[in-house]
Amino acid sequence: MIQGRKILITGGAGFIGSSLTLRLVENNEVVILDNLHRDAMSTTSLIEHPNVTLIRGDVLDRETVARAAEGCQIIVHMASIAGVDTVMKNPVLTMKVALLGTMNVLEVAHEMGGVERLVDFSTSEVFGRYAFRVTEGDATQLGAVGEARWTYAVSKLATEHLALNYHKEFGVPAVSVRPFNIYGPRQVGSGAVHHFIVRALRGETLTIHNDGSQIRAWCYIDDIVDGVLATLHREEAIGNAFNIGNPRSTVTIHQLARDIVRLTGSSSAIEHIPWDFPDVELRIPDISKARELLDYEPRVELDSGLLETIEWYRSQLA
Repeated sequence: MIQGRKILITGGAGFIGSSLTLRLVENNEVVILDNLHRDAMSTTSLIEHPNVTLIRGDVLDRETVARAAEGCQIIVHMASIAGVDTVMKNPVLTMKVALLGTMNVLEVAHEMGGVERLVDFSTSEVFGRYAFRVTEGDATQLGAVGEARWTYAVSKLATEHLALNYHKEFGVPAVSVRPFNIYGPRQVGSGAVHHFIVRALRGETLTIHNDGSQIRAWCYIDDIVDGVLATLHREEAIGNAFNIGNPRSTVTIHQLARDIVRLTGSSSAIEHIPWDFPDVELRIPDISKARELLDYEPRVELDSGLLETIEWYRSQLA
């Protein structure tokens, strides 16, 4: 258990960051650096908690990063441009925030010293369009040059190299995390689970890109947070990258939509629409390394996690 620490979470007002903060805040001081572009924290009482300090700012501003990190023993760097649609509309900003923002965080951590752990959030997209039981040692795949869809993956892969080499060269105790398809209550943005649940509860048509045969392994937010917490206190984590996900919760996008219609009791129709842009066709992690070094094991099965998520959205839409 992490306690008595001062922790900086960049992007901490987002879905994952605020969920992590909720688990840390009673026994630690948490500083959140966020521009509030995606604000999941507003659905909680975190802003009123005496152990939370919110600094509204940008990781592209190094002075702001340094001010936020002052006195922190742990840094969790999550700030990034997120969501496929947003990335495709803003490919340059996507890379700028990932590369320059991460460099700012690493440089500040290196220069101030005293950092016990720095967790850099990467993405499962570093494995490319086809990722079946991929391990951390498998070759990463980069998409076609100039294709905006892959700028997020390319820049996140670069930040992994930065973080782990700051450890090798300068001794910064860095860890990289590759989360696989997260969902749960309070998710903001335009992800498939969010889209399907909201539309199903409203009785609206669920839309799926192409034939819906794309395969994903879905991981409930509590299981993702468990994995992150393990990287914060286990010495074996330092200098490593970890897949964090739930390979048991693997379904096609079409089946996910059907499951959500069933679990919500909705009469919504499902419609397939053309999607002419590159997409990930298969994404399933091998989590053996996390099991071995972090004692990580996802606990929430897909139906259970979807039901929890549906009930939260139902309460918000009531």
